[in-house]
Amino acid sequence: MRDPNTKQEAKIENIYKLDGRVPIGKAIPFGLQHVLAMFVSNVAPIILVASVAMYDGASFTAVEVARLIQNAMMIAGIGTLIQLYPLWRIGSRLPVVMGVSFTFVSAMMVVAARDYGIMIGAIIVGGCIEGILGLTVKYWRRFVAPIVSACVVTTIGFSLLGVGISSYGASDAFEFGSWQNLLVGTITLAACLIFQAVAKGFWKQLYVLFGLVVGYIAAICFGMVNFDSIGDTVGELGVISFPMMLHYMPKFELGAIISVTLVFFVSAAETIGDTTAVCTGGLGRDITEKELSGSLCCDGFISAVSGGLFGCTPITSFSQNVGLVAMTKVVNRFTIMFGALTLVIAGLFPPIGAFFSTLPSCVLGGCTVIMFGAIIVSGVTMLSQCGLDQRNTLIAAASFAIGIGVTQVDGFFAHMPQVIGDIFSGNPVAGVFVVAMVLSLALPKKIELKDIDALTPETVEKK
Repeated sequence: MRDPNTKQEAKIENIYKLDGRVPIGKAIPFGLQHVLAMFVSNVAPIILVASVAMYDGASFTAVEVARLIQNAMMIAGIGTLIQLYPLWRIGSRLPVVMGVSFTFVSAMMVVAARDYGIMIGAIIVGGCIEGILGLTVKYWRRFVAPIVSACVVTTIGFSLLGVGISSYGASDAFEFGSWQNLLVGTITLAACLIFQAVAKGFWKQLYVLFGLVVGYIAAICFGMVNFDSIGDTVGELGVISFPMMLHYMPKFELGAIISVTLVFFVSAAETIGDTTAVCTGGLGRDITEKELSGSLCCDGFISAVSGGLFGCTPITSFSQNVGLVAMTKVVNRFTIMFGALTLVIAGLFPPIGAFFSTLPSCVLGGCTVIMFGAIIVSGVTMLSQCGLDQRNTLIAAASFAIGIGVTQVDGFFAHMPQVIGDIFSGNPVAGVFVVAMVLSLALPKKIELKDIDALTPETVEKK
């Protein structure tokens, strides 16, 4: 017999609350919306790495790549479930969606081209180091000032704008920037905006899912959707297939471990920014020490599992979904859990994953550009909450100018060690974080007493 309290808890209004049950029929589309927002970006990194990877002197076959894609969906779902419903101290209890990270692609391709086993060994060690970093948050969090987190969140949004616009103009059927791609992307974006403007109540927050459906139909009309890939996947893996585990033997090489671990530190900075943005943009409050610790632990330790057990590259919080939370304010863990379960099921049933992978890039771009903009708005809001006094303004200005600026000039790190260029030349988040941290620690935090004495109503008014 069903507990009467369960009916009272299962309310659609709970989608705007972290805890509480939502009717399953309403929860599923909201969870599916999160999966569609990140699906292509989740499988793309592992495809790029596998395209250059060598293992025991041989390149990867099409079947091995398909199995890695299957594993990427599975570990993304597992990581998201642990973020939502923590195991021990691993997980944040925040509406954070995990996925295979683009941050590591450059470093992973270099190492995997030598030997995939060396890459797996470096992921295991680097992931454990980030996990330990999460366990020790209370010892170092005070050094990461709010202005640093605000700069990182804003930079994450700016760094993703190029990804969104690149997707907006791309598809497999037409050349980049063709009128067909741009039209379908515009139709998708317009559908999102119109639905969000005219829909009522909670339906308003499903605007991304609505835009994806409308854009997908438009893409089919333009011949952009290739359903042959579904048949190819079924032919290779069958309708039901369990993930391939412990297939790649890890090898431990110091140089690879050091370079990959440095990227894990960059990923940790992004995770701090993402989870902070989820709290400020979705929950309207600052992140707690426990939540930050659990988020970093999940990032690190589950990345070690991703490499060691599933043979995948590291996973981290997905900024696309941070933007979705900021736009819709849907933060309910029970609801987002259905998105995580969809990823797990897609990992067990390859045709499901193959169907999602038919989503053209221009359709995804039409939805994501506005979400990436929402991340920037969240960062700007955080900057204003920090207070833009002279000190904070200097930190923000210098970190943006240097951290983002060096990524816009080819060859800036040409005469530096390659690992420096790999970390900073393609990832503005890393540079902004480092500059903001250095300035935050170096610049004086308080006005000297002699300066306070010199302040009079007249001088304050002039300033």
